[in-house]
Amino acid sequence: MKIIRTALSQYGVKETPDTTDHPQIVKYFTELGYDGEKLKEDTAWCSAFVNWVAKKTGYEHSGKLNARSWLSIGTSTEIPSWGDIVVLWRESPSSWKGHVGFYIKESKRYVYVLGGNQRNSVCIKAYPKNRVLDYKKLRRHG
Repeated sequence: MKIIRTALSQYGVKETPDTTDHPQIVKYFTELGYDGEKLKEDTAWCSAFVNWVAKKTGYEHSGKLNARSWLSIGTSTEIPSWGDIVVLWRESPSSWKGHVGFYIKESKRYVYVLGGNQRNSVCIKAYPKNRVLDYKKLRRHG
């Protein structure tokens, strides 16, 4: 699946400990029309990463930097497949804060997500399933 291959091609891209951002992370923002050079060190970039991958591979994308913007993209599904979008809450389910990435697999208690800004890098990380707001299937453009 092209969307996962493209996301995996970024595996290991990591924030740098100094004040300059990794050039590839800056690229996620600039290719979406944001000024990547003006990013702050603490700017969340999970949605920028997912947008960049979806756009690169011809899928619909939110174009926004907040993770919960993905709740209005695609079609909700109860049974996610490899490469579907996972939208999670942060702090509380009613907070505006969230996280977004690509579905890899799940266990009884966890969903495994390939995403950006996970441990300050592109990697696969397990999240408790009770933090999932929705799973989304994306449509291809064209």
